[in-house]
Amino acid sequence: MGIFKIGIFGIGLDTYWPQFEGLKERLEGYLNVVVDQLRSLHPLVVNAGLVDSVDKAFEAGKLFSTEDVDIIFLYVSTYALSSTVLPVVQRAKVPVIILNLSPEAAIDYASFNQLKDRTKMTGEWLAYCSACPVPEIANVFSRTGIRFNQVTGMLHNDDECRREIVEWVEAARVANTLFYNRLGCMGHYYSGMLDIYTDLTRIYAHFGGHIELIEVEELAALRKQVSQPEINKRLQLFREVFDIQPDCSPEDLEKAAITSVALDRLVANHHFGSMAYYYKGTGNIENEEAISSIILGNSLLTASGVPVAGEYEIKNAIAMKIMDSFGAGGSFTEYYAMDFKDDVVLMGHDGPGHIAIAEGKIKVRPLKVYHGKVGKGVSVEMMVRNGPVTLLSLVEKKDGGMMLLVAEGESVPGPILEIGNTNSRYKFSVGARRFVNDWNSHGPAHHCAIGTGHISAKIEKLGSLLNMDVVRVC
Repeated sequence: MGIFKIGIFGIGLDTYWPQFEGLKERLEGYLNVVVDQLRSLHPLVVNAGLVDSVDKAFEAGKLFSTEDVDIIFLYVSTYALSSTVLPVVQRAKVPVIILNLSPEAAIDYASFNQLKDRTKMTGEWLAYCSACPVPEIANVFSRTGIRFNQVTGMLHNDDECRREIVEWVEAARVANTLFYNRLGCMGHYYSGMLDIYTDLTRIYAHFGGHIELIEVEELAALRKQVSQPEINKRLQLFREVFDIQPDCSPEDLEKAAITSVALDRLVANHHFGSMAYYYKGTGNIENEEAISSIILGNSLLTASGVPVAGEYEIKNAIAMKIMDSFGAGGSFTEYYAMDFKDDVVLMGHDGPGHIAIAEGKIKVRPLKVYHGKVGKGVSVEMMVRNGPVTLLSLVEKKDGGMMLLVAEGESVPGPILEIGNTNSRYKFSVGARRFVNDWNSHGPAHHCAIGTGHISAKIEKLGSLLNMDVVRVC
């Protein structure tokens, strides 16, 4: 895992300091306010100070590059030459957030105009001059290919600015997580599901990270190493975490416990941060038993920060990791059906669910057959916690690029299908018909990730940092 770091610097013009007494110290005080705000969000902040000359710009750029910062906040305190800004961010080669923050809501015009000394008046004006150089900086960044975004507002008592800065920090942290994430892919694609096939090299291009392709035999071999005390301990954990239905057989639960312990070792051996899996399981009893008993263990992994996507849905494993990294959960889901009477969409999936975002305790039920798959055994039945939710899909575009597709809705109470699958009812502001048409029009795969809370603004910022298009349906 890479160490997430934030870079911060302020700007000014060294020509001003001998002309206007106290101006530099005043602006450095403003910069320290911003630094303290950032450090309250994340401890690892690299402060390059007030950059007011080309020489300091080169030094700051070298500092940020050496410290390997993930994002730079540029605090604009007064007018500064763009030539003293560009070298800082050119060297670092990371996204930049321009903070155009006025020290107060407005200049005290009456007091200002009562100042007798016009030099003091100019110095006071320069202390409020944060908006002045932003067009110049934006122009130069745009023409030189520097990715940047802006936060405009007040240094103090501005909740909207605070929220924006928090979201940029969170988005940058998630981008760092994705860059160092190790994604395990076990087995092979579900034959015929053309929408989920993907170009792994393009995944690297957009997110970084590492993808390790592994065989089911590795999991099957680890199952043989699980001891009886480990099995008993995992069964106890199952009883604590899940609502195990009385018709679940002890034999199926023990198989699931063995696989769960083996999965933990598999993840630890490869340092996986997420997984995708599928295996047809014909002709090899050990492999088939490993896969058919995998659901409870994968549900525990998903709830512990290692989201697991079924049907070898690599794109959705990444979408789930994004949602989970934002603290929103990230459960594997797809359309089930539509309820036109209540204007809701029924969504869920067989296989693992995200325990941490469930409404109540997840039920474990026995299934005599896994529909469309080989095997039988225990499965989970859950509803996503009632309240605001966000849907996310990583979409492959026809030109070969990728984009993030997002929608906000509500998980609402009501009857669900008691079939041993994850299962929820979702209501959207545009209505069920419009949501389904609009979502499908962008050509996503049929799986998506569901998480709690409305976090589309954070996902949009993540897309900006990753240089990816983000489309919000509702």
